[in-house]
Amino acid sequence: MKRRLGVIVALVIAMGAALGWLSTRDRETGEAPQPPGAGRADPLERGRQLVALGDCRACHTARGGAAYAGGRAIATPFGTFYAPNITPDEETGIGRWSADDFWRAIHDGRSRDGKPLYPTFPYTNFTKLSRGDADAMFAYLRTQPPVHQASRAHELKFPYNHRLLLVGWRLLFFRPGVYQGDATRDAQWNRGAYLVQGLGHCSACHEARNALGAIQSRDNPSGGLVLNWYAPALASRAEAGVQDWREDDIVALLASGVSPRGSAMGPMAEVVYESLQHADAADLRAMAVYLKSLRDSGAPSAAGFQSVPRKAVEAMRRDGEKLYAEHCAQCHGDQGQGRAPAAPPLAGNRAVLMTSAVNPIRIVLFGGYTPSTAGHPRPFGMPPFSPTLSDEQIAAVLTYVRTSWGNAARPVAGVEVRDNRSGPLW
Repeated sequence: MKRRLGVIVALVIAMGAALGWLSTRDRETGEAPQPPGAGRADPLERGRQLVALGDCRACHTARGGAAYAGGRAIATPFGTFYAPNITPDEETGIGRWSADDFWRAIHDGRSRDGKPLYPTFPYTNFTKLSRGDADAMFAYLRTQPPVHQASRAHELKFPYNHRLLLVGWRLLFFRPGVYQGDATRDAQWNRGAYLVQGLGHCSACHEARNALGAIQSRDNPSGGLVLNWYAPALASRAEAGVQDWREDDIVALLASGVSPRGSAMGPMAEVVYESLQHADAADLRAMAVYLKSLRDSGAPSAAGFQSVPRKAVEAMRRDGEKLYAEHCAQCHGDQGQGRAPAAPPLAGNRAVLMTSAVNPIRIVLFGGYTPSTAGHPRPFGMPPFSPTLSDEQIAAVLTYVRTSWGNAARPVAGVEVRDNRSGPLW
């Protein structure tokens, strides 16, 4: 009965929303803001740079598969999405698409046949792109080798497998529109805003979402959960805000995955490897200028996280101190000071101290590397401890780290570690 009622309600919403869908369309094509002195690159080279900045290859390439041929699984709370083939194969890819078809997908979030696309494809960000940039991307993709590989159907939970519901979702949460420059800011800032908000689709990961998967950052300053990792808020100094960083350090992090102020691991390491390291230096500088200008959104609330009884914390800290001396101190130092360049400091490290403990938990569980890039070709790695330490032991050592050497973060519960033993690494 509940299931039938849910379907009826959803269909009523969708049919009512359908009448309003035409009002969400626009016919703007826009001009992409350029930094001062920027030249007109060769169209195909421009397309290559844009496709790289959009991280298209990473999402549309299965592990070990042909580039852009699709098939990569993207796990979400709504089910598993599979990226489609975007090679110029005429039967299984976009070989029969026109530039108008590609623009409709980028700008309006609709496929060649007019069907609404699921917002796992970040058209809610890509809609800010200019028509000229979309055309350049399409021209570059047309030069890639065609791969005959049928796109795999999504495996979604009920009722999200009913595409008709997207009509209502789009009316509530999506308005197509190219980027509108801020006349009070200079060209470099506007270029950075255009890339961060649009093609780079940073908010797709770094902003909190509601139960229907729509961004709710205005009401929640926290970041978002992506592939079981936490993408910290870009505006929060307590998380990933770079308001007090030097521009050079921001550019270094984006281009190489490491900088004097932080490093990229987990899914962000892949973004640097597949996308940002290939970007034009002027574009990375513009992104740094924009990110540095964001108003601090404050630290997310600790409400709703698993609590640990106060009387249990001291026992956890004692156990954690012993485990730290045995497994961690050799690399990270007795006082959490780190040992450059192999191991970062843990004292005062905001990546360790954020309200969400998901990332430090997963790094201890599974280890990992910063990306291997031209600017950082031989990264140091963190070994995995999931085979050797129990949930409670990992919670104890993290609680010790997060409450020692001046650190004052909330303790970590064993159940949080248990909940992070499953799911994709990224």
